[in-house]
Amino acid sequence: MVKLRCVITDDEPLARKGLQSYLEKIDFLELVALCEDGIQLGNVLKEQPVDLIFLDIEMPYLSGIELLSGLTNPPKVIIVSAYEQYALKGFELEVADYLLKPVSFERFYKAVNKVYDWFVKEKADESQPESIFIKTTQKYEKVDFADILFVEALDNYISIQTAKKRYITHATLSAFIERLPPHNFVQIHKSFVVNVDKVTSLEGNLLGIDTYKLPVSKSYRTEIKEMLLK
Repeated sequence: MVKLRCVITDDEPLARKGLQSYLEKIDFLELVALCEDGIQLGNVLKEQPVDLIFLDIEMPYLSGIELLSGLTNPPKVIIVSAYEQYALKGFELEVADYLLKPVSFERFYKAVNKVYDWFVKEKADESQPESIFIKTTQKYEKVDFADILFVEALDNYISIQTAKKRYITHATLSAFIERLPPHNFVQIHKSFVVNVDKVTSLEGNLLGIDTYKLPVSKSYRTEIKEMLLK
């Protein structure tokens, strides 16, 4: 299980205590510091790695927004405030969520799970190789996943199409799918798997990738639409 190292920063003792009691109920959260203001938080960030900050806005000396604006590579931040008017500014600073006081445990739990899912995805992406070696007729060739437009089944072979070149190798489509990054590739037809990042259009049952138009089976259409609209 991924453990998120957390800091609670709030000038109100009761607010800090309430968030701490919520945090201690969740296994994937680890409290590493309690701070009364932005200055204390700044010192903590210099001393140890932090994954998630619960940050109040209106605090003495340095507001949460001022602190966040001054950080070059901030950890994930969930703002916890009694004031709605800072929400837009918070999201401009790419905070993970904005919780209004008093915060219910249900709302807190939803926010931290969103952050946890993001960290799990990032960890999976980091461990995923960026390329694959393809055995063609005479040699093995390296192909970057990012360059692949789509993969097509051809009986006992598959065709791997990039923007510049087509590779033919002996394999089944189902076996090759197991070697592809699951977040980037999706099957659209019994004979086609596409790189979602390369899709340019979806019109009826035809998916546009570069200059190609690929058929989308009815059974895959809903899944494709959901992926494209994320």
